[in-house]
Amino acid sequence: MKSLFCTTLFSVAFATLSFGQLDAIKKAPSAVAKAKEAKFDANAAVTSVMGALTPALTLTTKQQPLVQEAIKGYFTQKANIIPMQLSNPGAYNEKQRSYFGSLKSKLTGILLQNQMNKFLGLKPAKPDAANVLSQLFF
Repeated sequence: MKSLFCTTLFSVAFATLSFGQLDAIKKAPSAVAKAKEAKFDANAAVTSVMGALTPALTLTTKQQPLVQEAIKGYFTQKANIIPMQLSNPGAYNEKQRSYFGSLKSKLTGILLQNQMNKFLGLKPAKPDAANVLSQLFF
């Protein structure tokens, strides 16, 4: 009787865990769909990034609008390739590197050498949603 009770209890527990995992699997596609539908707000990204870069690089009032315009152009381009991040990561990375290279060239003409070195030193080690500069580098 005791083994029948243990077997029944184990079966119920296993079934409960299995259904919980099935529920998570069913929700996963909707989470991916929501991520694809999420819009990248270039203007908000520019504002956030400028809020971090201005003090970090000690941007002058003359440099600020130039840097802001360069970053806005970069984020406008990046907004067009965001859907590729999930559907074709290789193509996304290639285009993102190209766009970032163009941004870096523009910033080289705006920033002083020590500011450019600081800028490149601000790159996070890996993508981090909590770091606003991560949107810029990844």
